[in-house]
Amino acid sequence: MPFQIIRADITKVKADAIVNTANPAVAIGGGVDSALYKAAGEDKLLAAREKVGVLEPGEVGITPAFDLDARYIIHASGPWWEGGSHGEVELLTQCYDRALALALENGCRSIAFPLLATGTYGFPKRIGIEVAVSSFTRFLGEHEMEIYLVVFGESAVRISGELGEEVRSFIDEDYETEALKEEYSCDGIPEDEPEKTVRPRAAMLCSTVAGAVPNQALGMSLDAALKDMYTDTFEKHLQQYINKKGLKNSEVYAAANISKQYFSKLLKGQVKPSKEKVLALAVGLRLNLDEAVDFLRLAGYALSPVSQTDVIVEWFITHGDYNVMKIDIVLFDYGLDPLSKG
Repeated sequence: MPFQIIRADITKVKADAIVNTANPAVAIGGGVDSALYKAAGEDKLLAAREKVGVLEPGEVGITPAFDLDARYIIHASGPWWEGGSHGEVELLTQCYDRALALALENGCRSIAFPLLATGTYGFPKRIGIEVAVSSFTRFLGEHEMEIYLVVFGESAVRISGELGEEVRSFIDEDYETEALKEEYSCDGIPEDEPEKTVRPRAAMLCSTVAGAVPNQALGMSLDAALKDMYTDTFEKHLQQYINKKGLKNSEVYAAANISKQYFSKLLKGQVKPSKEKVLALAVGLRLNLDEAVDFLRLAGYALSPVSQTDVIVEWFITHGDYNVMKIDIVLFDYGLDPLSKG
């Protein structure tokens, strides 16, 4: 997978380049900066850092990594958060974009980032994630590199911030299985309630209870049901959706966090995608919920009303937030496997 989020000590991560939250001046700061100096060798790294000189907010520089299990340290000078009206987002975007460009220029095939500027510099985590994910997605749409977002700390530490809380509210909002069973009879939709107001997940629950038999197939003869089945291959439907949405292949596999090589095999019908990969593709294709449900069915899968992963993906789709990297970050905070792992 091109992008991964991992919980680790960034000084122990093996990557061609490790990004440091650098002190703008030629001096050892705190946090990640201090840890990297100690692990790399303070005297050697400080001497190399002196050659880079002062780094203004948004600027980056590169030095050898010395005693780290890496080739380079890329020093990124992040901006302080001052309410958002002083160009902070643009400067943070420059940090990510320039760090990636510098890694590419120096022949790196992998790079490890902390979540820049969301600690001492005060960036709201949601904005920090948006900036990081946007930069990663743009870069991976044009280049190949393994990107690691490294989280240091106890498992209870969450990095998705307000975004994770919004998803949590969605999960908790009367979506327990028993509540759905009581509110909606699987015998049908209440006559006094318009069909369009019924929550999609309630309908999915009834489908699950009924053995996932499509409503239109009930009462049909077996022959009629078989004639109504899809006969085209999954890869053909995938290509049709790409064309329908007017997307480039690179836009789809970058947003889905799928490698170019794997995506090429999918289009050629050389691999059978897992449910996680199909969910990732549904996001990369920018499908609405109805389209996503249909797309999953074409691959032989279905959304489950009792799967936290499925509910989280549903939240992103219904909110028009189409990026698997962000979904993986929230899944990570919930202790769930990322879609990219499947």
